[in-house]
Amino acid sequence: MNNIPNSKNYRWYVLATVSTGTFMATLDSSIVNVALPTISKDLYSNLSSLQWVVTAYLLTISSLLPVFGRVADLLGRKKVYSLGFLIFTLGSVLCGVSQSIWFLVAMRVLQAIGASMLMSNSAAIVISIFPPQERGRALGLTGTVVALGSLTGPALGGILIGLASWHLIFFINLPIGLIGFSMSRIILPADKPNKDQESFDFAGALLFTCGMISLLFGINNGESWGWTSPFIYSSIIIGVLLLVMFTFTEGRVDHPIIDFSMFRIRPFLVGNLSGWLSFTAMFANAMLLPFYLQQILNYSPYQVGLLMTVFPITMAIIAPLSGNASDKFGPMLLTSAGLGIIAIGLFYYSTLTPESQYYQIIPGSLLLGLGSGMFQSPNNSSVMSSVPSRKLGVAGGINSLVRNAGMITGIAFSVSLFEALGGVTTPQPGQVAIFMSAYHTVMLVAMGIALFAVFISLNRNSYAKGNEPSA
Repeated sequence: MNNIPNSKNYRWYVLATVSTGTFMATLDSSIVNVALPTISKDLYSNLSSLQWVVTAYLLTISSLLPVFGRVADLLGRKKVYSLGFLIFTLGSVLCGVSQSIWFLVAMRVLQAIGASMLMSNSAAIVISIFPPQERGRALGLTGTVVALGSLTGPALGGILIGLASWHLIFFINLPIGLIGFSMSRIILPADKPNKDQESFDFAGALLFTCGMISLLFGINNGESWGWTSPFIYSSIIIGVLLLVMFTFTEGRVDHPIIDFSMFRIRPFLVGNLSGWLSFTAMFANAMLLPFYLQQILNYSPYQVGLLMTVFPITMAIIAPLSGNASDKFGPMLLTSAGLGIIAIGLFYYSTLTPESQYYQIIPGSLLLGLGSGMFQSPNNSSVMSSVPSRKLGVAGGINSLVRNAGMITGIAFSVSLFEALGGVTTPQPGQVAIFMSAYHTVMLVAMGIALFAVFISLNRNSYAKGNEPSA
């Protein structure tokens, strides 16, 4: 093991270690989706409470990603990344033994703390070990792992639930987490903290975390508590005000949590915005599709899991091809076409009926997998190639934050719109038509979001292929 750092393939061992943590963390952002109907029955919970099993995880990650990025700058990335594995694994085991919905939600928050420690540092670790001429390829592979982890979750979750129970989707992280911790301690390069050179922006961290929690709490509970509820609109207003204060604070400190000047770079802004919209559209479907398959078509979790493997398999095939093509032709055509195909896939889902056959679901998954595979790698490459090398770590953190914000937005919007239209997740025979009408409407709105993302993506008017583009 002591010879690993001297190996000519050492950088790829580091990438494999980082990919293990990244895949595990992003996998758990969606693996519970397919288990929600089963968890709902087992823990006697309604959709408004149930959605927090997913949302609390994404909300915590989104609130802490920039914070742990800066903590790692001060204390060391290897230390923070390794600790992240342990915290995530502990949270997973406690999730697996949960006997109440709110204990499960609390342990998902603990999971997410560990996940944010992993995700906030993955790009910077990769950048520190790869030479400039290989960084684009390495970051592209990392981006593919992120997308595959996020979108493999429902398929794997369905298979595990079919084999045993929903508890297994959390216990499966125990061996992976322990292996990942061991790999990180042995393989990751030692780094020197910058305690004496840079200070931590405590005010910015507090404003950002509280602002994100307040804003997204209000958005996610607006439908169940009522949008006119004083608590809901107060939560949203307070969240917005805190984030505005955060923006002003970051412009006045020497070492900000988020460097907002990067958003003046058009490809960076366009890539992150279109990426946020793409995840919003896709996660609108990821939240509701399991209920359609189980409650309307009466498929078992195992059948649902097998069906949903079509998406990640398709994406795994297309993403590397798309990434290589973007090096030759640039990202604009591939990203825009990919988003257009995602829109077509969402439209296809809006045509499904209570009598649809198993094989009729597959084209929708194929289209979403094809579109996402075409979009993700070129978009990540476009974003990361548009900034100077000295800002690549910050850019990776912002990219992760935007992605998670898209997931949260998709879940919140789909649940709120679905329930506003009268949809219920456990429809009685007379409510099937209402369920389908609400589901179709959500899919059509998600399609509109994807089409808007196409328009945004077409506006990336430059693309830097070098490793030192100007800001």
